[in-house]
Amino acid sequence: MNTATKPKHIGRNISRIRELRGMKQEALAIAIGVSQQSVSNIEGSEIVDEEKLNAIAEVLGVSPEAIKNYSDEAVFNIIGNTYHNTSSDNSTLIASSMNFQPTFNTVEKIVELYERLVQAEKDKVEYLEKLLKGK
Repeated sequence: MNTATKPKHIGRNISRIRELRGMKQEALAIAIGVSQQSVSNIEGSEIVDEEKLNAIAEVLGVSPEAIKNYSDEAVFNIIGNTYHNTSSDNSTLIASSMNFQPTFNTVEKIVELYERLVQAEKDKVEYLEKLLKGK
């Protein structure tokens, strides 16, 4: 059994996290102020300097430590444990869905929508009043 740990490839970790976030190299490059080719080179590097790593981590919304310690196995385990249902009565699936916490507040979104609708109506009334005064 081989107990030696394989070295972390920071560039590959950046690439994986960027892909999981649905971000293209070009978007990351613009966000950190470098060319797309530079991002490609960074993702190909085994070691990334701390300053670049901090900037990339901020754009990706993770900590530099998360990039350094990222592993595909951990992601697959999380996905497997979250969505894998081995029981016949769906209790795992129900328990997983009961713990779901949406990150948006629907009531606030509805209030925002109505405020915009009211403002649009006010603008329309104001415009129509101006048209009537002009005749």
